[in-house]
Amino acid sequence: QINFVACQLFALLAAFWFRIYLSPSHASSAVRHAFATLFGIYFAVFCFGWYSIHLFILVMMNYGIMNMASIPNIHRYSFVVAMGYLTLCHISRIYIFHYGILTTDFSGPLMIITQKITTLACQLHDGIGRQAEELTPEQNRLAVKSRPSLLEYLSYLLNFMSIIAGPCSNYKDYIAFIEGRHVHMKLLEVNWKQKGYDRLPDPSPTGAVVYKLCITLVSLILFLTLTKNFPMAYIIDNEFLDKTPFLSRLGYLYVVTQAAKPKYYFAWTLADAVNNAAGYGFSGVDERGTFRWDLLSNLNIWNIETATSFKMYIENWNIQTAAWLKRVCYDRAPWYPTALTFILSALWHGIYPGYYFTFLTGILITLAARAIRNNCRHYFLSSVPLKIAYDVVTWAVTQLAVCYTVAPFVMLAVEPTIKFYKSVYFHMHILSILVLLLLPIRPQTHSVRRAQSQTMLNSIKSK
Repeated sequence: QINFVACQLFALLAAFWFRIYLSPSHASSAVRHAFATLFGIYFAVFCFGWYSIHLFILVMMNYGIMNMASIPNIHRYSFVVAMGYLTLCHISRIYIFHYGILTTDFSGPLMIITQKITTLACQLHDGIGRQAEELTPEQNRLAVKSRPSLLEYLSYLLNFMSIIAGPCSNYKDYIAFIEGRHVHMKLLEVNWKQKGYDRLPDPSPTGAVVYKLCITLVSLILFLTLTKNFPMAYIIDNEFLDKTPFLSRLGYLYVVTQAAKPKYYFAWTLADAVNNAAGYGFSGVDERGTFRWDLLSNLNIWNIETATSFKMYIENWNIQTAAWLKRVCYDRAPWYPTALTFILSALWHGIYPGYYFTFLTGILITLAARAIRNNCRHYFLSSVPLKIAYDVVTWAVTQLAVCYTVAPFVMLAVEPTIKFYKSVYFHMHILSILVLLLLPIRPQTHSVRRAQSQTMLNSIKSK
């Protein structure tokens, strides 16, 4: 943990230096690629020692696949090799280290690299192996038209800004950043003459970085004061279970889940700030004319804490991983996309049994929540008081459902997970099954996702 924080703080300083002294106007793309790669390799070796060899092995294996595999199969081979290697490393953690967390746990960076490898392979397949009319608007925009060079490939996968804690970004966005087109492309989407500008503005990320560093500091304080004082293991303590009523146990479950969040808020927000400090992450201008630096943001804390649906919560938690799952699995799955996406998410996280309890429970609750929303929500939109009441109830149920779902993710093993679910009488599982049995499943307007994509495209054109 000390190595992680030290590397990220050093990366933050290096990012400022990179943006000022190695900006596209001062250095060539090759120099920027080389600097980002060499510093990334140094950070990996510093943090993980000889375990970092796993990162480099996976990167070079998939570089060979990218150059030798046929385009129609490149995404399949890359996916199987990357996920297979990642899974083998996860197995070593559970069987060799007996549920312990390594002091030099390299699995986090390996998970990010796996995301990047499979993202690039799918986008390369879209750009070379498929026709434009076969792609969704997003796939068309992100499609890669030619194989990257070795330097570009290494820079994308191993750059110092994201090698430690991510996030995963799209290859075209990263290359545009290195070549100095990243911000310019987003600014061209706005008519600046109507806003009184004679030329394009030059947005600075300093304000966004300072704001995110403040969030990071608050998260660190909360982590040091709350997380260790409210351990998740206490909810299955025998004395606690014997003396605490059911509703009080649910309340404490919410408290310990809240206490577990700050470390994720800290790591992801700091990683976002590092990328912004380097000048990467500009996403455009909002309706108020404010420059936005959230292209790589991994969470929206306000939307998480005020989520009124399971879907809304998931969409704002680990945003870049959700985007990766959508691009490599959900949009490409021939059947059962929701179930396959949850299963891939569990496999990507590791092979601890608790992960699978969480994600399989998540499938059930997601389907039940969707059924309730489709069948009931419209009854509560007729008046403001009804809508407020609906939002309050759905907020409370969503927060408790998330706590119920993620508890095994923290516990990891089978025995404490079963003990926990027994202590709360499997109530969310039972309620979800009853909902699915009693409420009709309303089919989507367009059952075929190609039709969905065409509708989206027509909507974009009309706007």
